[in-house]
Amino acid sequence: MEKFYLAATNNTPEVDFDFPQRRLSLKGESYPESAAAFYGDILTKTNAFLDTLDQEKIDVSIQLLYFNSSSTKMLFSFFEMLYQAAEAGNAVRLDWYHDVDDETILEFGLELAEDFPAIEFHAHAVE
Repeated sequence: MEKFYLAATNNTPEVDFDFPQRRLSLKGESYPESAAAFYGDILTKTNAFLDTLDQEKIDVSIQLLYFNSSSTKMLFSFFEMLYQAAEAGNAVRLDWYHDVDDETILEFGLELAEDFPAIEFHAHAVE
């Protein structure tokens, strides 16, 4: 699969999915007018990519400063896909970046770690 890239806007994150290198990154803020429309293609491409893997290592980097409730639902779908890939024998590492003072983002990441134990979770505080 080819790389998939979307530049960040004021209300959508940078999407930098380097499928050939198995590195997926979301960075910025996520409060699009329609989260389903914004994330629809991202989820479709991610699912197609994950379906091609067999015993592979996937590195995921999430550095979201803010995301609204509709983005949360889409992100949960994204992590569910990663979890299924991990359960199928792929090694999924999630680097979760949060502002050192942002307990909400950190707590969401920690909840992901609990909900999806097959994903290797690492939290990183950023100043």
